[in-house]
Amino acid sequence: MNHLKTLSFLLLLATTFSCQEKSDQVELETVEKTSDFDYNVTEFADIGVLRYQIPGWEELNLQQQKLVYYLTQAGLSGRDITWDQNYRHNLAIRKGLEEIFTKYEGDKTSEEWKQFETYLNRVWFANGIHHHYSMDKMKPEFSKEYFTSLMQETDVTIPNEAWQVMFNDQDAKKVVLDKDKDIVLESAVNFYEPGITTDEAKAFYNSIPVDKERPVEIGLNSRLVRKNGKLMDDVYKSGGLYGEAIDEIIYWLQLAQGVAETTEQAKALGLLIEYYETGSLDKWDEYAIAWSTSTEGAVDWINGFIEVYNDPIAYKGSYETIVQIKDFDMSRQMNVLSENAQWFEDNSPLMEEHKKESVTGVSYKTVNVAGEAGDASPATPIGVNLPNNTWIRTVHGSKSVSLGNIIAAYGNAGSSGRLEEFAHDEKEIELEKKYGAKADKLHTALHEVVGHASGQINPGVGTPKETLGSYKSTIEEGRADLFGLYYLMDPKLQELNLVDDWKNYGMAAYDGYIRNGLLSQLIRLELGQDVEEAHMRNRQWVSAWVYEQGKDDNVIEKVVKDGKTYYDIKDYDKLRALFGELLRETQRITSEGDFAAAQALVEDYGVKVDQDIHKEVLDRNSKFKTPAYRGFVNPVIVPTMDGDSISGFTIEQPATFKEQMLMYSKKFGFLD
Repeated sequence: MNHLKTLSFLLLLATTFSCQEKSDQVELETVEKTSDFDYNVTEFADIGVLRYQIPGWEELNLQQQKLVYYLTQAGLSGRDITWDQNYRHNLAIRKGLEEIFTKYEGDKTSEEWKQFETYLNRVWFANGIHHHYSMDKMKPEFSKEYFTSLMQETDVTIPNEAWQVMFNDQDAKKVVLDKDKDIVLESAVNFYEPGITTDEAKAFYNSIPVDKERPVEIGLNSRLVRKNGKLMDDVYKSGGLYGEAIDEIIYWLQLAQGVAETTEQAKALGLLIEYYETGSLDKWDEYAIAWSTSTEGAVDWINGFIEVYNDPIAYKGSYETIVQIKDFDMSRQMNVLSENAQWFEDNSPLMEEHKKESVTGVSYKTVNVAGEAGDASPATPIGVNLPNNTWIRTVHGSKSVSLGNIIAAYGNAGSSGRLEEFAHDEKEIELEKKYGAKADKLHTALHEVVGHASGQINPGVGTPKETLGSYKSTIEEGRADLFGLYYLMDPKLQELNLVDDWKNYGMAAYDGYIRNGLLSQLIRLELGQDVEEAHMRNRQWVSAWVYEQGKDDNVIEKVVKDGKTYYDIKDYDKLRALFGELLRETQRITSEGDFAAAQALVEDYGVKVDQDIHKEVLDRNSKFKTPAYRGFVNPVIVPTMDGDSISGFTIEQPATFKEQMLMYSKKFGFLD
């Protein structure tokens, strides 16, 4: 289906899809906004799927609701791009698995069929066959012979190379960060044509001339390929790579532009459309500036090839969209951070030459998500700070948002009991229960607003992507975490009326960070694995470094009782000083482009795991049923039609995860 389809046809499809009687029927249940809203959808393997509500929807007028609807449709239209970016065989595998699932009429009570369903659910959640967090390939529990029989019984054909890789050892990890390996060559992610090495990719991008003062994000929206023996970028754009899906995105963005709330929004959407039409990175920067400075209106969006976490050398952006509605009350409360950003910068422990003289245009909002797609779904962030281009952030500012309804959904989905298992004592448990949730929100805000906005790079030093290479992402996330941690134990927060007991909020935040960084996050790894994901690495190297540096003063005590390991903070003030010391160093690393120091910090503290403690943590965690990871289905925005015009909308909740996934594949499956 191409982008020239009529709007009324698509709206008809959206409103009638739930009436089909086939096994891929989309059954929707309308859930009223009450305190007994059922946040939980399903669980499988290590995954829990939740629902979220859209507070503030009813406060939008019809034009604003249309804007939200068109933006969510634009986002979902690029869903297939994420699947293909994650791995070159993902789309073929997904289509084959879904066809088997909908056609199979055999025994659905057998253990192997249940294993097939679990595998399909995992693949849906990860947007591919590699785990969304660990990056390891998820191998089926059912046998190759059983899968062959399913294909035969359903008359489903999947390219041989694609389905065989489900069972063999090829492309075992989506993103490889091992310093002793060729991280581009050995990563399965589809940003680079197979056979291209790290040295080749870096040499190619280093050869591209850029404006040193205002560099574009080279390589952001392309796949590096080899043609006639030469490397070249295959650009994502209309008429280019992913053109069929991008044309759909453009179609819906044009409709959104027609109902924009402000002229600034309309200008930004127009530039985003031009970017998708041309693939020009200069146009992307124009759009990013227009978007960053468009701060009025109740509706906002994130859309594009944005975060580079899935690229081992941090050039390629993953497709991602989030559509959001301003949470007016929370945003008013949190604007105080933006208004005081310069105070935080001036009073930080950074070296004077690394501080910004003027922190420009930091805006912070708590928003409520109305729809997500691509790399942001089903697993979603809880806070976002964009744009990523350093010079744009410096000159024009950035937007920081906290996804309020997502955080609320996590909080309302139920406690796991892990706190009581891994906290050292009753005081730590009491602090977490009373102050932990708000302390986490405040840490997210500090991380995004003042953390990412802080500091400056020395004149003549390249961007962190250029200077720190594969360590760029984890150093930047750790730097922002440390900025937040340093100020979580500061009476300034109470002076600004952000907390009513700064000391206890700070203690709860420090307890939770160390507990997670040294113990509880290990439940996300299989025994024997190193830490590879950027955020997990930064939480470990921050926690392990301050623990190690504070040993002589017994800042954090390692306690073993009844065969269980705990970390008990003995001196919170000294711990704060250590956070400040490490913040100063990570900013120096960033400002000076010190690759050797970045490598030493991450490799010495953030990668290796104490195997005895890891085994202990996994054993202690085995009694808990709550999944290690959680994500979301999206509410379905259903238009009410008056002839060919939209007269209103209803919000409906998917009853099951599988039904939303099948609907998405059928309605938004624009790539072969």
